[in-house]
Amino acid sequence: MMFWFFCAALVIIVGLAILTPVWRTRGDNGAETAAGFDLQVYRDQLREVERDLTRGVISAEEAERLRREIGRKVLEADRRAGEESPAARRNSAGWIGAVLALALLLGGAVWLYEREGVPGMPDLPLAERIAAAEAAYDSRPSQTEAEAAAPVPDRGEIDADYAALIEELRAAVAKTPDDPQGLALLSMHETRLGNLEAAITAQRHLIEVKGPDATAYDHLMLVSQLIEAAGGLITPEAEDELARALQLEPQSAQGRYMLGLLQAQNGRPDRAFPIWRDLLEEGPADAPWIAPIRAAIPDLAWLAGQPDYTPPKTAMPALPGPDADAVAAAEGMSEEEREQMISGMVQQLESRLATEGGSPEEWARLISALVVQGRADHAGEIWGEAQTRFAAQPEALEVVRKAATEAGLAE
Repeated sequence: MMFWFFCAALVIIVGLAILTPVWRTRGDNGAETAAGFDLQVYRDQLREVERDLTRGVISAEEAERLRREIGRKVLEADRRAGEESPAARRNSAGWIGAVLALALLLGGAVWLYEREGVPGMPDLPLAERIAAAEAAYDSRPSQTEAEAAAPVPDRGEIDADYAALIEELRAAVAKTPDDPQGLALLSMHETRLGNLEAAITAQRHLIEVKGPDATAYDHLMLVSQLIEAAGGLITPEAEDELARALQLEPQSAQGRYMLGLLQAQNGRPDRAFPIWRDLLEEGPADAPWIAPIRAAIPDLAWLAGQPDYTPPKTAMPALPGPDADAVAAAEGMSEEEREQMISGMVQQLESRLATEGGSPEEWARLISALVVQGRADHAGEIWGEAQTRFAAQPEALEVVRKAATEAGLAE
C-alpha cells in the first residue's frame, strides 16, 4: 500500500508540473475575454438607446445616430474577436497537448512496471524479510539432498604414478584404520582427487579417533569438504561442524569467513557484512578468503544498509620465494643439488596449499613450477583442483587460469 501511495503522490506532482504552465497561460489570455466584454457593453448600450427613445429622452434622429455609432463599435469588436481566436485555439491546442503528454507518460510508466516490475508483490517490511530469511534458513536441504543436486566436476585424468601411491595409502589406512596421520593424508588426497565421499568419511573418522584432541582445523577441513560436496551450499550438517570449529577457535579467520558465507547464503547481509568487513580489514592480503570478500563486499554493504562503506586498499604481496641465504647456497650447488632444492620448495608449496590453502597467485606459481619440472600431468591435476577451489571466485580463478593457459593446460 505504501508503494502505491508514493506512486500516486509522484503522479500528482508530475501532473501539476506539466499542467500548471498551461493553466497560467490560459488564465493570462485576457484578449478574448476583453472582446467579449466589449460586445456585451455595446449590446447593453443599444438596449439603453431604445429605452431612452421610448421614454422620449432622445429624438429619433439622435437615436439613429447612436445606433450607427454603436454598430461601428460592434463591428470593430467582432473583427478583433476574429483576429484573437487563433491565439485561443493555440492555447486550447497547448492544453490538449499537455494532457496527451501526461497521459502518455503515465501509460508508459504503467506499461513498463507491468513488464519489468512485480505488480503482485506486496510490501516487504524488515520484519517480514527477516522472517522470510529465517524460513529459508530452516528449509535448507540436507547434506544428502544437496550432494544429490550438486554438479559433478570434471577432474580430468589422474597421473598413473600418483594414482598408484594413493592406492598404497588406501591399503595402509585399511590395515591401521585408527592411525591419525594416515587418515589425515588420505582425507587430503581424496579431496584432491575429487573423491569427496571418501574424503569426508576419512575426515569424520579422523575426528572420532582424535576425540577431544581434534582441532579447529580438523573440523574446518570437514566443513570445506561438505561444502564442496554440496556444490557450495553450507548445509545444516556443515554448520554443525563449523560451530564446533569456532567453539574451539573463535578467532579462526577461515571459520569466520564460512560463518559470513552462511549468513549471506541465507539472506542476512546485515550479519554477514560486519564479519567479512573485519576479515577484510584484518588481512593478510594474500589470505585465500580476501579475494572473494573484496569482490562481494560492495554489494553486501549496500544490502546491509551501509552504502557509503569503502573497502580498504591493500596491495597483494609479492609471491614467496627463496630467501637470501638459500639463493647464496644455491650458487655453490651442482645442477642436481639445485634441482633437488627447487623440487623441495615446490613440494613444500604444494603441501601447504593442500592443507592450509593459499592465494590464487600461489596456485598459479605451483602450476608454472610443475610444468618447468616436466610434470605437466600433475600440473593439470592442480589446475583441476584450483577450478574447484576458486569456482565461486571468478577474479581469483582468472589468475590461476592465466598460468594454466601459458602452460598449455587451458584455453
